[in-house]
Amino acid sequence: MTTDTRFVYDPATAVDPLGDAEKEAEKATKYNRAKVGSGRPSSLLYTYGPGAIMDLPQFTIMPTGLDDWDRIWRRRDNPPEIRAPRLRDVVAKLLRSRDVRLRPHPNQAKKISFSTEGNDLGVPARVFPQWMRCTGCDMLGSLSQFAYTNTHPFRADLACFEHAKCTGRAGNRSRKPVRRTAVPARYLLACVDGHLDEFPYDEWVHHWSPCPNAEFPALKMVDRTAGKGASAVIGCESCGTRRPMNEAQGEAGRAKLPGCRGRHPHLDAFEPNGCRNETRLMLVGASNLWFPATQSIIVMPESQQETTGDLAVRIRTVLGTRLAKYADDLDTLRDVLEGKPGSPPDLATIPDDKLAQAVAAALAPGESDEELDRWREDWDPVDLLVPEWQYLLKDPLGLRHEDEASGLTLSRRERDPSLRPQITRVLAVERLRKVNALVGFTRIDDMDRVGDLSRRLVPLARAERPAWTVATEDRGEGVFLQLDESAVAEWEAKVERDPVWLAHREAHRRNFERRFSETAKVVDPDTRLRPPRYWLVHTFAHVLIREMAMKCGYSAASLSERLYAWPETDSRPAAAGLLICTTASDSDGTLGGLVQLSEPERLERVVSGALYRAQRCSSDPICAMRTPQDAEDFLHGAACHCCAMASETSCERANRFLDRRFLVDLPGSGLGFFGRVD
Repeated sequence: MTTDTRFVYDPATAVDPLGDAEKEAEKATKYNRAKVGSGRPSSLLYTYGPGAIMDLPQFTIMPTGLDDWDRIWRRRDNPPEIRAPRLRDVVAKLLRSRDVRLRPHPNQAKKISFSTEGNDLGVPARVFPQWMRCTGCDMLGSLSQFAYTNTHPFRADLACFEHAKCTGRAGNRSRKPVRRTAVPARYLLACVDGHLDEFPYDEWVHHWSPCPNAEFPALKMVDRTAGKGASAVIGCESCGTRRPMNEAQGEAGRAKLPGCRGRHPHLDAFEPNGCRNETRLMLVGASNLWFPATQSIIVMPESQQETTGDLAVRIRTVLGTRLAKYADDLDTLRDVLEGKPGSPPDLATIPDDKLAQAVAAALAPGESDEELDRWREDWDPVDLLVPEWQYLLKDPLGLRHEDEASGLTLSRRERDPSLRPQITRVLAVERLRKVNALVGFTRIDDMDRVGDLSRRLVPLARAERPAWTVATEDRGEGVFLQLDESAVAEWEAKVERDPVWLAHREAHRRNFERRFSETAKVVDPDTRLRPPRYWLVHTFAHVLIREMAMKCGYSAASLSERLYAWPETDSRPAAAGLLICTTASDSDGTLGGLVQLSEPERLERVVSGALYRAQRCSSDPICAMRTPQDAEDFLHGAACHCCAMASETSCERANRFLDRRFLVDLPGSGLGFFGRVD
């Protein structure tokens, strides 16, 4: 475990709410432990991870960096880990941390509702932003100027900050001061490198000069038209100066804002070398405030290389520099490892030859930073899908073939004679495990819209090489369909010459140049455009999700796609297939309704119904003939929310790269892979 740090911070300000409660308990001081909110593991990974702003009923908070989470996990002698060697290896390279581990969120399920186990665990967070506005008198001030109230142990929505002596607005003053709720002031400053800071209201209203009448001026934020951008007006009661926030909007307003200070509030630290970027005005609830950078896999049976690598990491993490001392004495090595936190649980059953291989791998030098830089430049996330595709191409050994290590349970399904011949193979995925890991996040631009992700990716911890990162483990079921590769290749060659595909290609180029980050100028847009077979498989997955949702017992938002669609290259074989699955992090997610649709007759009816419905849309003929023309830059064709688009939880590409014309023949188009459906 490495201890090198990139950021300097003050340990006295570290966030440790549970530790603070214990200190107060030792002093026999009454301490309020009432909850202020909660979140599901999936939301804490994809929406409200470290550095994001989470809305609570009365105020907002920001989950802190993983360094502060360590204080929580130290309450357990052996924190749990999520086993996924293939994903862990990729995460280790992305984070430049050779021995990084995957851990869940600090949480423990309760046996009964009122039991106390797990009360000493939780995700640490700090109130952010820390400028508040009184809803009674519009007073604008820092957090210390407001009183915190949280008394009911089962009513998190009652926790709030209050202005204890509010007298109301001018013209409606109350004779007696009353307590009024305070809400977060909703303006922030952000830069393209992921820094985030409070808006300097005091300096803004005085045009970057001190108030002439008071060292600590009394500020007010008057906001009567919420929802219409930066509509508030900041006023100084001490000197009478007023300045509207809309002056900070747009390109013209950017020149009036201060430069970036390089602040990372989730780490309670600043960039060591500072930041030279301009800042942008950002609202607390903006959708581009936090974009997670995640990687995920369907856990497949491990190869010998993966097993050896995982064992090597465990041995190296536990022994550290002492490994060389015991490397040649395996019996002593076993004795030293026995019972240590993080040691392999089945150490006694590992043969000497495999243990020796793991020790040798643990002693081997790691990759240099230069080698990791080259790997990151060449690495494609599709590489994580290749082992899954290759394993799913193998026929399972009998009915309900289960791999004990991964839990993956597969069954081969016979094809119904009436099933479309383009679908060559069907698997019932009766049980699966999906692991998702967070490696960082970006602000302002999504991770696939930048050209220098290594610089734009905001770290999750102060350590330069973190010892672990947060991950979630989902379980569920699914149906896998494989398409005929020869038919797909022939169809793809035809589509690539068609004017419809050329129009999509030009629209993607325009979209890339207009909407992508400034740092993506050196990137060829065609390298980010998905091939025609991806559009085909993607559209097919969406119409199947719509049809399956009406028959399997799960809602459409509960079903998700995993697409295997890429042409052949020197490093990987061609793929054309899809997995429709449902997963959940807090239950097994295997009710069986989706797997039942893989039975021959049922699947034939589902596929036929999906393709038949795909031929018609309530927005036709407008939808069926939609093709991006010059100056238009949308990334879909004959697809809309009436026919092919899916919910955000189902689609891996935010409803981009969809076109029904590539799936079935529509009026005026003969590009459909499945042709005309009667």
